[in-house]
Amino acid sequence: MKTIIIAPGAFKHSLSAREAAEAMARGLERSGLEGERVILPIADGGNGTLDAFLANGGERIETTVRDPLNRPTRAALGLLPDGETAVVEMALASGLELLRADELDALGASTYGTGQLLQTALERGARRIVVGMGGSATVDGGAGALQALGVRLLDAQGVDIPPGGGGLSRVTQVDSSRLDARWREVDVIIASDVTNPTIGETGAAAVFGPQKGASAEDVVILEHNLTHFFGVVREQVGVDVLAVEGGGAAGALSAGLMAFLGGRIESGVDLLLDFNGFDAHLKNAGLVLTGEGQMDAQTVYGKGPIGVARRAREQGVATVALVGGLNTDDAVLHEAGIAAVLPVIPKPMTLEAALEQAAALVEGAALRLGYLLQIQVMDRSS
Repeated sequence: MKTIIIAPGAFKHSLSAREAAEAMARGLERSGLEGERVILPIADGGNGTLDAFLANGGERIETTVRDPLNRPTRAALGLLPDGETAVVEMALASGLELLRADELDALGASTYGTGQLLQTALERGARRIVVGMGGSATVDGGAGALQALGVRLLDAQGVDIPPGGGGLSRVTQVDSSRLDARWREVDVIIASDVTNPTIGETGAAAVFGPQKGASAEDVVILEHNLTHFFGVVREQVGVDVLAVEGGGAAGALSAGLMAFLGGRIESGVDLLLDFNGFDAHLKNAGLVLTGEGQMDAQTVYGKGPIGVARRAREQGVATVALVGGLNTDDAVLHEAGIAAVLPVIPKPMTLEAALEQAAALVEGAALRLGYLLQIQVMDRSS
């Protein structure tokens, strides 16, 4: 057997991408399948992005920031081995997983903590910053992050607006004079596979607001407020991001970073695959093994495993996915580049049990796959 590339994403609420990859490697090893294994954990800008970039080296930097509700929390960013590239996973400071279900506050949640992580990266000398955009608890257009970086968003009385998307309607003046001049020399890369615009029927408020606790009435307020805020930005800063593709990522944090820091959007999974030299590893590969917690209809729209499978298919290498749950048509995934999808659950069990046993379940599925790959169909015609 040629080299097997093991490149899963995280299994949400149970395994990091690296933990999933190591479980897969153990299962293949137990099966007796020969060949080299290359572990390349992946992420698409969401959960696990920082860990995936740091999987093969770099410095993890811990600091205290504000969570989405402005409480102190510990969060991390990464400085890659080149010493000039930093990775910020916005969800670690401003994400849904930092809040209980009864704390979700789409109107009040702020990205201030993400701005603090960005400022820390700048202070550590980063000239290039990759910002992972998935899993946000916010719909504030990046206002909080901008405030943390020194941008003042003032109301008619010259007072700073309160945190969260609920206060954006009060902005009448944008003062960026205190924004650190060094940002002009920093390449801000928005790692996202979301193509939703800032506003509109498929924008940040309408599509993602309900996931963050927004009622139907809240969605209307947030849509109005984002439209107003970025209208003021267009008039006073001279940058129009109201309809830009991808501007709706992370509650329109993407639009805010584009408007004030010159941020540009790139596919999250492609960034990581390029960084880890995925294409070079494919030259000696006979199979790619990927996976994630659940594959559904959204998976084919640029999610990590599909990005892996498409690249592998271009080089003539098949991809098999191990998944916790399968909630879409196998044929759709096959058409998108995944040769086969194998759920890891071998018997009926509760979600709680599956999460607790995730490592063993993934390892067992990889064991069975390893056995399957060693089957030689006998010619009995003679």
